[in-house]
Order: sequence, then structure tokens, then C-alpha cells
Amino acid sequence: MTETLRPSADWTAIADSHAPAASRNDAIDSMRGIAILMVIGIHSLQQPLDTPWVIAVDAALRPCVPVFLFVSGYLTALSGRVPLAKRISAALIPYSFAFTAAYIYMAQHNPAMDHRPVTVLARFTLAYVFVYYYVFVYVGCTVMMWLLLVTAGRATDPGQRLAAALVLAIAAGLIVGSYLDPALSRLGLSDSLIEEVRLRDIAFWFSFMAAGALVAMAGSAFSTALRGVLPGATLVAYAIYALVRICGIGDAAAYDSIAFFAYATLLCCWLITTQPRSPLLAALGSGSYFIYLWHIFIVMALRDHAPLRQFGPLVNAAVTSGATVLLSVAALMTVRQVAPARLLRWLGA
Repeated sequence: MTETLRPSADWTAIADSHAPAASRNDAIDSMRGIAILMVIGIHSLQQPLDTPWVIAVDAALRPCVPVFLFVSGYLTALSGRVPLAKRISAALIPYSFAFTAAYIYMAQHNPAMDHRPVTVLARFTLAYVFVYYYVFVYVGCTVMMWLLLVTAGRATDPGQRLAAALVLAIAAGLIVGSYLDPALSRLGLSDSLIEEVRLRDIAFWFSFMAAGALVAMAGSAFSTALRGVLPGATLVAYAIYALVRICGIGDAAAYDSIAFFAYATLLCCWLITTQPRSPLLAALGSGSYFIYLWHIFIVMALRDHAPLRQFGPLVNAAVTSGATVLLSVAALMTVRQVAPARLLRWLGA
């Protein structure tokens, strides 16, 4: 189930000085490290987000999932292939372990929880425990990228065919993101159900993976042309996205809005052009999937059992995020020291 698209002459620029996708890349891992810290930051914020400054902080951290998808698309374009079975198993096996643990935690805190097999299967398939929706977003986006590579590989000019398909995919994702909410509302679905659907809007999420692939295909030409304008453009896009959410203007959703796409994509491009390299961030990034799957247990334990809300949202978020980062890193280091290689793969470490 591995498909390879051999780069054409148009792709010669993508090699640049980047490492092959199969090896560790400190810059890419550093980006993942930044993204996983953003994930922890979001989950540490006190709910509900009812003050402008909390919404502004949440808005600043929201590009975490786009960063992961963007670098996946970037590395895929560099390698020209998607080892589909390997990627899906690497995502689903650790998720299965985390899902089981999350299900047990939820059952202990909710005696009325529905344990019928069909309900359990639905929870697993929809990742309806804690915050694991990203697992199936990633799987869906990976399958879409695989299909595009397979289709482009059959063309006489695969590079141009793939680039065109990626651009169309981004356009389709933005269209779906813009009209999914009102379409579901017209059908009479509840706001909570619409929110769950929007979290799993594969077409929209794939636009970030497609953007990463396009940047990789552009190579050094992209960095040269936009390096100077990306910081300012990113800050402007963030200000627009934050104000849209704070003021409730139009589609003020945290996800799948055009304002969110603009801010998150520009931030990803800014990071990829600056090539951040930090040993600490790279270490976090190399174990980001483990941290993603297991950090939420720390957050939930503090939320359910520690009286942090009485100290206010700022102290609550600071203590929760600090403790979660420290304990997650400690858990990652411990597991890597004592667990055999197979168990490390099963845990996502």
C-alpha cells in the first residue's frame, strides 16, 4: 500500500538543504515541539472562554493542528510517497491504547455512561473521548494525500498535476468550511453536533496538508519571495482572526473559518521559512504524538481533582500547563528509557 511519485524536473528545488523525510529533521521536530506546547496550552485554558484575553490566547494557540498537518504534507512532498499502511497503523495502534485508558477514566467519573457495544464502537470510530479527534483527521488527510499522489503519478507531468490538485483541494476545503455550518443548521442539527462535525471537517483540515506540500514543491523560491513579509502578514492575520472571535463577527468559530485558515497557514509558512532549531523543542517534537495522546490525562486529573479554578483563569492555566508539560516530558523520557522498541511504537513514543 505504498505509492511513490517520482519527482519531475519541476521538483528539483524541493531538495534544498532539507533532510529526507524518513530521517529526523531538527527544524521539523522543533515545529512539532512548538505545536504540542500549543496543544497543551489550549487544553489548559479554563473553560468556558468567556473573557477577551482568554479568547485571544486561545486564538493564538489554535494553529497547533495545522502545524502538524502542514509538516506532514511538506515531508510527503519532499519524499514523493505516502506509506499508507505504515502511517495508519502508527496512528491507530497508539490511539487504541490511549482510547482504552481514556474510556476507563471516563467510566470511573460517569457511572451513567453508556457501555453498549455499538456506543463503544461509535466512540472509538469518532474519537469521542477527550480530544482525540485529530487522530482520524490525520488518517483522513493522509488517505486523501495518498489518493492525490496515486492520481498524479499516472499523469505525464505528475508535478504539475499534483500542484493543480492541491490548489483545488485547498479551494474545496475553504468552500466546505464556509458552508458546512449553515447547511447543517438548516437541516436542524443541534449546535453541539455541528461542532463535532466541524472538528472532523476533513476537507478543510486537508487544506493545511496541501499547503505544506505546495510549499515544499516551491522550494527555495518560496522562502526567498516571502521571508520578509511573512512575520507582518501573520500578525495581521492573527489580529483579524482574534477580533472575529472576540467580537463574534460572522463565522467566529475556532475552526474551519477563512480567518483561521489565513492565520494558521501564514504561521506555518513563517515557521518553515525560519527553520527553527532547538534541541529541547526537537525532543518534544519527536515524541509529540505520545504527548498528545497522554497529556490530557494530566489536564483532566487537575481539572477534576485540583481546586485550581478558585485562583482564577490565569493561575489555573499557568499551573495546569506547567504541570502538564513537566509530567508529560517526564513520562516520555521514562518510557523511552524502560520500554522495549515495540511498546514504544504502540504508545506513540
